[in-house]
Amino acid sequence: MPYADVVSCTTHKVLRGPRGGMLLCRESLAARIDKAVFPFTQGGPLMHAVAAKAVALREAAQPEFRAYASQVVSNAQALATGLQAEGMRPVSGGTDTHLALIDLREVGVSGADAEARCDAAGITLNKNAIPYDPEKPMIASGIRVGTPSVTTQGMREGEMRRVAALIARAVRTDPAAPGGADELTRIAADVTELVTAFPAYPRG
Repeated sequence: MPYADVVSCTTHKVLRGPRGGMLLCRESLAARIDKAVFPFTQGGPLMHAVAAKAVALREAAQPEFRAYASQVVSNAQALATGLQAEGMRPVSGGTDTHLALIDLREVGVSGADAEARCDAAGITLNKNAIPYDPEKPMIASGIRVGTPSVTTQGMREGEMRRVAALIARAVRTDPAAPGGADELTRIAADVTELVTAFPAYPRG
């Protein structure tokens, strides 16, 4: 651990492995951390998940993973820029990670409504509170978007501009308005067209 005493990460987003989390630390801290997490917050080991995490760590040790991780960040930056062009403000002015928090107050749509509309259009994202959010957490004024999945599928910055446009269309489409439900169906068809061109797994 050259840069920090303790590092935490997910194993299903940062590493393309099974759902879970991981704590890495300097050897001098290992016993204290083990005592802090077990048995209080850590359950019994699931050996198939442990094996899958080992595979994910092996993959992360390859040079190709460094290129993938760099592309994840580049894609997140392009997505944040695309959403900003659509009038949706990245809270921190952009991102240096795999995700971005987007303030929707300028477009007048709550995070909860945006999440539901995007879900109806086949787009997965989640509502998220923003700093000093005037809305309750279950409503929220923002959304959180991330790029590990689409990067794994092979999408790059050009596709992120298209993804930003699809998100913006969905967020602005009120399903209760005349023609709204039909528009969400059309967006879903466009989403399907895009992801079909970038399958997550080889089709045989």
